[in-house]
Amino acid sequence: MDLTTQYLGLTLSSPIVPNSSPLTRSLDLCREMQDAGAGAIIMYSLFEEAITAEQETTDRFLVNQDVAQVEASSFLPEVPDFSGALDRYLENLRALKEGLDIPVIASLNGVTPGGWVRHAKDLEAAGADALELNVYYIAGNLSQSSAEVEARYLDLLVGLSKEIQIPINMKLGAWFSSLGYLIKQIESAGAKGVSLFNRFYQPDIDIEAMRPQPSLYPSSSVEALLAMRWIAILYKRTGLSLGATSGIHTAEDAIKLLLAGADVVHMASALLKHGPGHVGVVHAGIEEWMDEHGFESLGEVRGRVSQLATEDPAAFERANYVNVLDSFSVAPGVWA
Repeated sequence: MDLTTQYLGLTLSSPIVPNSSPLTRSLDLCREMQDAGAGAIIMYSLFEEAITAEQETTDRFLVNQDVAQVEASSFLPEVPDFSGALDRYLENLRALKEGLDIPVIASLNGVTPGGWVRHAKDLEAAGADALELNVYYIAGNLSQSSAEVEARYLDLLVGLSKEIQIPINMKLGAWFSSLGYLIKQIESAGAKGVSLFNRFYQPDIDIEAMRPQPSLYPSSSVEALLAMRWIAILYKRTGLSLGATSGIHTAEDAIKLLLAGADVVHMASALLKHGPGHVGVVHAGIEEWMDEHGFESLGEVRGRVSQLATEDPAAFERANYVNVLDSFSVAPGVWA
């Protein structure tokens, strides 16, 4: 069974791509996922904020410890070189490149224009096969327009495309007023692919302490339906690679996204729950389904139920809203 797919200009042996998570910190776990059928690996994200905070702390307590008492400088030992967050990430990236046979995609979450460019260059120099931009921006400024928010993404892409040569993938959230138009702009700005959709974790509220608190909930299969709809709409309407992320837990989930037109499916929560060997379960499930339906290659599957290919294109738009509401019925004896 040929599960080969093209993603970001790279040839992958499988459409299953383990996503950014703690699992991709370990070479041994990445090897296990590779052996189970992963086509590529997306590393955990490198956060510019973490690099800056660590550097500021180091400077405060080690480099600048003689600021208050200049006379004490002669008594202070020479500050050794410390391995910072960036150094550790680059070292891990090099280890993954040396130890794996599949592409390694770095993930970057920047804050400043200079930080995005500087660290993107570092990742490219360390051997990353591609770069995923994990843009996490909350438009909390009520005076900021949607066009200004979108310009942040596009300006970032234009700037990075001039500085690095490796393919760039943009990981997008779903909250844009005209997603299709933005994606076409992203394509023009130099990206090679988009991943739909970035899963922004929402803060919770502790009602006893009456203060915000962080919350982390694993994804569920139903979350993949949003990406499925948009990938089906975008298939063959853009030259970008289409990655589906968030909610892919089973072979059935992956097959739905591939039928819609995804080039790859990203997995994280399911692998954290079931372990890296779950890649093999999903891989085998895709092969078994393809065999049952007479498909010999992934190319025969991809986009078969996209909006362009289906007999009912409206099913991916507003008509589906009406059909879903009309399909609801109450089980006998419940309360009606």
